[in-house]
Amino acid sequence: MNLTISGHHLEVTPALREYVSSKLVRVTKRFDQVIDVRVLLSLENAKEKEERQSAECTMLVKGGDIHVKTTHEDLYAAVDELIDKLDRQVVRFKDKQKEFEHKSHKDLATN
Repeated sequence: MNLTISGHHLEVTPALREYVSSKLVRVTKRFDQVIDVRVLLSLENAKEKEERQSAECTMLVKGGDIHVKTTHEDLYAAVDELIDKLDRQVVRFKDKQKEFEHKSHKDLATN
């Protein structure tokens, strides 16, 4: 799995990099077919404080890709929300894959 963590209008410190990668372990343990993960942390000049810090992730997995974006006033909280959303999307993606596999096996059994 390739992991790329980059920052837009902010410097990604080693502590922040370690925090993101330690949180991503939870998602990669749940789904082992992850090919590439790109995380972009950014500081935006928004008027609302709640939307200044944003985190987005694009995860390339076998069979598709998953994209998630969150905003929060604290960057670490934005990363936590991002991981929660990503985890839910990975579970949903796995369920769809299982559904597809079961349907294809049933089709083969009837023929």
